[in-house]
Amino acid sequence: MTDVLYRWPEAARFGKSIPKTKFYEHGAVTSAVRARFVAEVDGITWAYKLAESTINLPASKEVPEIQVLVIKAKSADVDASVLGTIDKAIKQPVIFEIVSTQGTRMTATLKAGVPGQRYYSTEWSQGDRRRPLPPSVSLSSLYAALLEPILPTTIRPGEGLSDLCERLASIARLERDISALARKLRAEPQFNRKLELRRVLKAEQARLQDLTNATTAQSTTKKN
Repeated sequence: MTDVLYRWPEAARFGKSIPKTKFYEHGAVTSAVRARFVAEVDGITWAYKLAESTINLPASKEVPEIQVLVIKAKSADVDASVLGTIDKAIKQPVIFEIVSTQGTRMTATLKAGVPGQRYYSTEWSQGDRRRPLPPSVSLSSLYAALLEPILPTTIRPGEGLSDLCERLASIARLERDISALARKLRAEPQFNRKLELRRVLKAEQARLQDLTNATTAQSTTKKN
């Protein structure tokens, strides 16, 4: 995990405060999520709008704009269910910066029409060291480059956002399967059954290595 934070361009500054009630006063928000907004969120600022009109990079259907929201936490952190509720309300890709008693962290989920995506995050940064935005030719490539340091795999050459999302979902499923197989292997008393479980586990670990390899053909993602 990295502690990277970006130096967002002044031309893209938006700086609009958003009442947190806007995200839970309408729609199907559970009482538990509403309670988290109340208990965990001190304030939400729509800090930057990365768009063709602000940073002169062409938009795409997948990434028409990139929104940067700064959430000031009341204490240590903000739950992913709060971020998910905000993400659902904003159609464009969102990058969050959480500011809390622990410091500042950047977190996001890849928005590309693939359900069940997890949130990826930097470590907490105690200072305000920031790096320039990565060189990019479009908003789509910028979005991918901004998130690559916090993803569990390297983006493959020519890989689109939808393909990347599918691959990340496959990686997450395989990691869960491997953890479950490892638990079964430890608990299995029968020797022959242990051998079979070990064989399956090694095969799944090999598939995971293929999925996380930056140079493996993208067709690997279709095996799940």
